[in-house]
Amino acid sequence: MSLVFWLAADQGPVRCEVTGQEAVFFIEAARLKEAEKLLSPRVSWRAAPLNLHSFGKRPVLACYFASQRQLGAARALLREAGIQTYEADVRPTDRYLMERFIKGTVEVSGLAVRKQGFVELVNPVMRPASYEPSLRIASLDIETSVSTQSLLSIAIHITGQGGSEKKVFMLGAPVPDAGDHVTFEPSEVALLEAFHAWFAQQDPDLIIGWNLVGFDLKYLQDRCDHLGIPFRLGRGGAPISWRLLGRGQERLYALAPGRGLLDGIEMLRTATWRFESYSLENVARQLLGRGKLIHDVEARAQEIEQLHQQDKASLAAYNLEDCVLVSDIFERAGLIEFAVQRSRLTGLELERQGGSVAAFDYLYLPKLHRSGYVAPVVEDGSEAGGPGGYVLDSKPGLYRHLVVLDFKSLYPSIIRTFRVDPLAMIYEDDDRVPGFRGASFSRHQALLPGIIEQLWAARDAAKAGKREAESQAIKIIMNSFYGVLGTPGCRFFDSRLVSSITLRGHEILQRTRDLIEAKGYPVIYGDTDSVFVLMQEVADPDAEATELTAYLNAWWQQHLMDAYRLPCHLELQFETHFERFLMPRVRGSEKGSKKRYAGLVAGSGELIFKGLETVRSDWSPLAREFQQTLYRRLFQDEPLEPYIKQLVQQVEAGAMDDKLVLRRRLRRPLSQYTKNVPPHVKAAKRADEIRAAKGMAPAFKRGGWVEYVMTQAGPEPRQYASAPLDYAFYIERQLAPIADAVLVFRGTSLAELNDSQLPLF
Repeated sequence: MSLVFWLAADQGPVRCEVTGQEAVFFIEAARLKEAEKLLSPRVSWRAAPLNLHSFGKRPVLACYFASQRQLGAARALLREAGIQTYEADVRPTDRYLMERFIKGTVEVSGLAVRKQGFVELVNPVMRPASYEPSLRIASLDIETSVSTQSLLSIAIHITGQGGSEKKVFMLGAPVPDAGDHVTFEPSEVALLEAFHAWFAQQDPDLIIGWNLVGFDLKYLQDRCDHLGIPFRLGRGGAPISWRLLGRGQERLYALAPGRGLLDGIEMLRTATWRFESYSLENVARQLLGRGKLIHDVEARAQEIEQLHQQDKASLAAYNLEDCVLVSDIFERAGLIEFAVQRSRLTGLELERQGGSVAAFDYLYLPKLHRSGYVAPVVEDGSEAGGPGGYVLDSKPGLYRHLVVLDFKSLYPSIIRTFRVDPLAMIYEDDDRVPGFRGASFSRHQALLPGIIEQLWAARDAAKAGKREAESQAIKIIMNSFYGVLGTPGCRFFDSRLVSSITLRGHEILQRTRDLIEAKGYPVIYGDTDSVFVLMQEVADPDAEATELTAYLNAWWQQHLMDAYRLPCHLELQFETHFERFLMPRVRGSEKGSKKRYAGLVAGSGELIFKGLETVRSDWSPLAREFQQTLYRRLFQDEPLEPYIKQLVQQVEAGAMDDKLVLRRRLRRPLSQYTKNVPPHVKAAKRADEIRAAKGMAPAFKRGGWVEYVMTQAGPEPRQYASAPLDYAFYIERQLAPIADAVLVFRGTSLAELNDSQLPLF
């Protein structure tokens, strides 16, 4: 079996092939004879004894196979016989690199042979290295005809190493004023062949786009298949390989040998950027302050076809601008740097999205093997997980001078402090740290605390050096460890592990609250790793909060040493000072809300909303604007009632119609909504009915975002609404909940304010 690795180097692309490798998994040594009877007649394999044990303390041996296909066949045979195979799902390429502690960047040495477009090394020596790659990046976008399903144009924007290039390949006869960067081709076949030749010459390391794999590359693959020509986007003319990710998910994964494929939507989510909508138009408007050159989304398909017939130069400009938008978003959000740093920290490929479980394995397994153990088998996930974060009861009210104290990376610091670790839990010794639900952990034999300690130090260095992408990547990785241990799909999943993290967090939050209140400061709320402390009687809240934070950190250090003989890695921080703060009530109750509040930050005047309508995508722009303005007026002691009454009058007069559009996401195909059909689904079904009548393709067959309005005839799609708007709905269901959350503290409501406007007779 050969393993192939593509590298980006200063000298250009490098292909490394490692030959003569074997695929491997482990079985318990006591089952060897059974395995021999099952496997020897069917597959070629060998077994080798090792000084390794299972988590059940039983000796294991390695089973080696000449190919991954034979390993898969052997695993199926053994599973059918009830023989567990350990680590059979680890990819050979991952295992080869992780066991050499190679993460992202590597030094290779050996006989280099120059090939067409790259350098090749066979069986090189590979070692860990520190290297900052300079990458050539191609942003790709296509335009298609919805009526003929044909390809109209392909645009590419090249940036990075080697300079910038812009190119558009357009179907049809040449037109003047299109620009030297636009090439016209008489047929789709000629267009695709010209694109292939130019792209191979440019030879980018990365291809980026918006829904790159699911739309652009899949469409190009389908067109090439239909036209009988190869779609070779990999280096050296290699074709793209395809597979479905997950079980039954309609999510495609594509591999272009020698090139990384990065989708902008997935990269933003992985880097924890949050947007109401991840459409290119919306993200570009928010990050760059500009958007597409065609703005009407509904008419875009028809306008593209019209431009191709009448104004190809404008279509080329539109197609290319989409590429430039993606390039600029990647630059503005630091997504390439984030992907590089994430790969250097976890060993995962640049293009691998999500992958928290795989990243954990990559970091943990090599250390586990050197400690004498192999990892457990991934179970079926039937075991219940642990409890979630602790939330203190809130005390509703409108406050002055409230401070938030927050534990820095609480769950990673709990893992680090209390030695929470899969190996430490099963390792037998007498010097142990108590956990929860029967768990305890070795003080001396633990792996995960050390991994976190290294990452923590690396993050502190990245923050000190103002390397934001690296700092963010480390933070995400560290915070993912708790979630990984609580995921049934993780081979180390155990409810005792995750409970020893979360229940310890409960204990820490409650004890911290008690310590604060013993000092005379009311705690009105707390959630997982934060406490909300009232200081409205304090002359200098910032100084008092700083002093209180120092006291609490010192207390925890002393307590953990006295009670557990443990150095403390918990760190409480003074995070925010709210000059004004509102903790709302549960509607129709005297109880305080949870995970819902708003505050005005002292000094900056910034409004912070948590869990309220202004941060939710399913509320109208009017409702969110209303809440922002209402709370700012409240916090600045301005009159509320006149503003509320005036806004209601404007809604009823039709002056706010452009702000009444609602947006909700269809999270599954439209056909799957059959019972209790919500309003946005009704609007989506109506939209697709109208589109079908016009001979247009359905817009919501596989889900998506629905824009709709509530009319006197019910929910209607925004672009096809015909009935009058239902203003009573917007006043009672959108404005009233927001107004009442504030007015309740004044003993009134929006309904009462409205009633006061009505004549008696």
